[in-house]
Amino acid sequence: MKNKKPYRWTILAMLFVAMVINYVDRAALSIAMPFITQEYHLTPSEKGLIFSSFFFGYALFCFVGGYLADRFGPKRVLIWSMSFWSVLCGSTALAFNFWSLLIVRALFGVGEGPVSTTANKAINSWFPIKERARAIGFAQAGGPLGGALAGPIVGFLALWLGWRVAFVVIATLGIIWAVAWWRLATSTPVEHPKVGQEELALINLDREAPVQSANDAPKTPVLDVIRQRAVIVMGLSLFCYNYILYFFMTWFPSYLIDAKGIDLKSMSIVTALPWFVGTLGFIGGGFLIDWVFKRTGRRLFSRKVVLVTCSLISAVCVGLTGQLSSVTSAVVVMTVAVGFLMLSAPAYWSMIQDAVPDHQVGTAGGFMHGLANLSGIVAPTATGMIIQSTGTFGSGFALAGILGVIGAVIVGLFVTNKAASNPALATA
Repeated sequence: MKNKKPYRWTILAMLFVAMVINYVDRAALSIAMPFITQEYHLTPSEKGLIFSSFFFGYALFCFVGGYLADRFGPKRVLIWSMSFWSVLCGSTALAFNFWSLLIVRALFGVGEGPVSTTANKAINSWFPIKERARAIGFAQAGGPLGGALAGPIVGFLALWLGWRVAFVVIATLGIIWAVAWWRLATSTPVEHPKVGQEELALINLDREAPVQSANDAPKTPVLDVIRQRAVIVMGLSLFCYNYILYFFMTWFPSYLIDAKGIDLKSMSIVTALPWFVGTLGFIGGGFLIDWVFKRTGRRLFSRKVVLVTCSLISAVCVGLTGQLSSVTSAVVVMTVAVGFLMLSAPAYWSMIQDAVPDHQVGTAGGFMHGLANLSGIVAPTATGMIIQSTGTFGSGFALAGILGVIGAVIVGLFVTNKAASNPALATA
């Protein structure tokens, strides 16, 4: 009998598309902000607060979403999440002043919070250990690709039809994805009729226990998960990673317009370049980690060497960008920074899967991601205050670069085999 085509790649393709939509939605406000600023006469501090408001709901629901993914499975959580955030994205078009935009943006963060953690949980269930880093890299690469597409899509829609229409269009894409996911996906491969025994055997290869259905998985002991040193350290390091990411996402478009004097149409195109390079970084990082693991047989080392090296290079480039006078130089160096930043990203999601048993991956990843995304509250607001007090962007770039160095160093020093409770990591 002919073997069934591996279905895990269909699941991965859908997760990739979800991440594309996720980041188009998320980056849309930054691209539309010049229009919104003109209409509502927002100050830099008010813009910083609006950017940050997203993360009050987002950071909390990274953790809540991860816990729910362990409890109910990734299929149900992603349907809820995508549907809710799409409605809120469309509701941005109904905002009429600073306060209404602040509230809509905070609720929008609630909907988007579970997505990365839940996607990581799905990959843990659907992929064998030897393929996980590249699967994570490919799925998460949809994020920077969405960020790249956001500039041209939102910028040109805003110029053509108005910024409100842009938010309605991308909200519609999210609803379409949620329906497709409901029809095509299951939380685990054992639940899907298109998964053959050969594929299931490969997925279970080298696991401590075979994949179970979402209903049969053990209940997650939350405190036992979040108090582990490896989980806390990775959360703090990812905070530093995300500080750079959200600084770039929220303020780099305004930096190009306000400090470098380029027009909105040019900004929409120029800001896409770092995101495209970041897409390649995510994919390349996953393959690089799996390649190092294959060559050395050292799972933790393969994650750490990529994360620390790439994070340090990114941090130096970010700090340097704020000191450059040429627009071209600033864009090129920031592009290099984003590329190396995202080369390091698959290591975080791979390490958290290694650090805990499979049935705790959602909760552990959610806590790590929630702790990290507090940076989304800090970075936009702190940068706005720095710009307003100094009148320049240079100090904002410098602070982001310093935090990038700190994030690399703490992983290098404090994430060790002894710091992991999962025997699979300790013996890797």
